[in-house]
Amino acid sequence: VHKLAIPGLMLGEVTDKHEFVFGDEVVTLEEAIDTWKKPLEKVFPTRSEGDQSIVDTTRHYIKGNIYVCKNKVAKPNVFIPVFPGTNCEYDSAKAFERAGANVITKVFKNLDAQGIRDSVEVFEKAIKESQIIMFPGGFSAGDEPDGSAKFFATAFRNEKLKEAVMDLLNNRDGLALGICNGFQALIKLGLVPEGKIVEQNAKSPTLTTNRIGRHISKVAYTRIASNLSPWFNNVHVDDIFSIPVSHGEGRFVADEDVIQKLFENGQVATQYVDLNGDPTMNEEFNPNGSYHAIEGITSPDGRVLGKMGHSERRDSYVGINIYGQKDQKIFESGVEYFK
Repeated sequence: VHKLAIPGLMLGEVTDKHEFVFGDEVVTLEEAIDTWKKPLEKVFPTRSEGDQSIVDTTRHYIKGNIYVCKNKVAKPNVFIPVFPGTNCEYDSAKAFERAGANVITKVFKNLDAQGIRDSVEVFEKAIKESQIIMFPGGFSAGDEPDGSAKFFATAFRNEKLKEAVMDLLNNRDGLALGICNGFQALIKLGLVPEGKIVEQNAKSPTLTTNRIGRHISKVAYTRIASNLSPWFNNVHVDDIFSIPVSHGEGRFVADEDVIQKLFENGQVATQYVDLNGDPTMNEEFNPNGSYHAIEGITSPDGRVLGKMGHSERRDSYVGINIYGQKDQKIFESGVEYFK
């Protein structure tokens, strides 16, 4: 301050030690944080008593895409279905439009039986006109009864919608994306990790209540673990991004043999990591306690991607005070896949 001739009062000096020093008093950074959290820790806990260790599975799947689009389109259509409780459709539409796509947004009307029948017809038509279907985030039907995305999944088990989605994927080289509540819908439908709409069984992965037992909202660091998916064609394995997360049921759970198979196939797309870039169970960095720090997975060919982090919540002036790269270029990659 004195060298710049700027009037001011010197309050302290920044050092590389994790401590605060005032006279003879020394308080470590850890002690300061614990004291700050303590008054409300029992009411709003910041961590559970579970495993906080580093995960021993830092995998690198670098074989690349195994599926090539044959049905090229100059400007693909993206269908975004909106259900009661959906709240990310505007951000999602903006992200795709910015990437150069046309967006079709339709609301599922459930006021009466006729509204439901009409909505099925409207959704079916929109899927047939689109190259991409994107299940957005939110709390469809308030995440009731007993769990997230059940309304979403139930609607798409309708034979007309199921057939339209599978035609999009099997016959028209289509893509599907689900973020947060949309990821929960993909899991319940079986589109990830199976790549098709199937009934869940005892071995099916699921997304369950965060280990901390409540909703979490923060920015998490996520690492690209695989380049299998065309959704990640504009990034590289081991790239790390700062991505917003906001959910109550985002903990990825599956049997160990199922998870190992996903890693081997390159279907584990992204993992939560700490400041050293290591996948971890530490809730400061793996906020929901997902097994093997898994944040996102894909279908066997990578064309269906489900992830918890809100990659669409990015703009020039969003989170400018938060360190890290925020643009995974997912939406641009999805559009470029068809060109």
